[in-house]
Amino acid sequence: MGTARLTIDTEALKANWRALDAMSGSGCETGAVVKADGYGLGAGPVATALAEAGARTFFVAVAEEGPAVRAAVGPGARIFVFSGHMAGDAEALRGADLVPLLNSPEQVSRHFEALPGHGFGVQLDSGMNRLGLEPADWAALRGCLEAEGPLLVMSHLACADEPGHGMNAAQRDTFRDMTEGVTAPRSLSATGGTLMGADWHFDMTRPGIGLYGGLPYAAARCVVRLDVPVIQTREVGPGEPVGYGNSWTAPSPARIATVAAGYADGLIRAMGPKAVLYCGETPCPVRGRVSMDLITVDVTHLGEDPERLEILGERQGVDLLAEAAGTIGYEILTSLGARYDRCVV
Repeated sequence: MGTARLTIDTEALKANWRALDAMSGSGCETGAVVKADGYGLGAGPVATALAEAGARTFFVAVAEEGPAVRAAVGPGARIFVFSGHMAGDAEALRGADLVPLLNSPEQVSRHFEALPGHGFGVQLDSGMNRLGLEPADWAALRGCLEAEGPLLVMSHLACADEPGHGMNAAQRDTFRDMTEGVTAPRSLSATGGTLMGADWHFDMTRPGIGLYGGLPYAAARCVVRLDVPVIQTREVGPGEPVGYGNSWTAPSPARIATVAAGYADGLIRAMGPKAVLYCGETPCPVRGRVSMDLITVDVTHLGEDPERLEILGERQGVDLLAEAAGTIGYEILTSLGARYDRCVV
């Protein structure tokens, strides 16, 4: 087989949700964020596994993502849409029974006109200045919104991956002030806020990246493994270059393996100079540039030529690989390409 194998461990995914659910404590529901096609792993199998673990509330980015999640989790579960009620969303919201999180006065008007009686939530801007009703708009609309019975009132932390950052407490206090007396369930925290403790939990947490094995949840179980087949190995003599631009030249005799994956598969070009792949426990450094379909790897120190090398797994999770590329684990996960042979276990 010429394509890499992407293995998705749904038991690890379930274990991560259950562990984060335990942190949320009694009286606080734990939802699950499955936007961006389940963070690149497939919304269907991801949502199915999380529902089996006990999740009953899910979050997607846009209405178009909702039907796949609804098909996976069935009726009864709630699916919230972060982008709210955009123009043209009414059919998808109604058809898949999705709950828009209204972000602006315009969305409030659109939703009540297009789907009277259809459930909704409210997103508030507590200081991130990205999405949500601003304090003045919330003050003006709160009465009519509460009269209609929102299913959730939420906001989002900007700096939860830095627990000591002053912005966290400031947003918590702003959110608390803005929602004082609200009878609807409240939610402020994704993965980072869940880890910070009960002061940030309110009535619901909604972990995302931590479910999939990413920071800031350092204790998460590994969910993704990516094994890449070796197409060819060759001897390279001292002074010979490897790959585009002659960016690496062998200082001594080397054996180079060419593997079948590249930036077209989400393995970002910038990782080349620092990335490693693994043969069992042994790291094998990338040599030369990551190209569209191929990566060249130094296997000189191995006893024999490998058939496959691992680039994601227990030894190197998404955040370590992201560090080599100068990015974050979210980007690695959501960039994983369509050519992989995907195996859900």
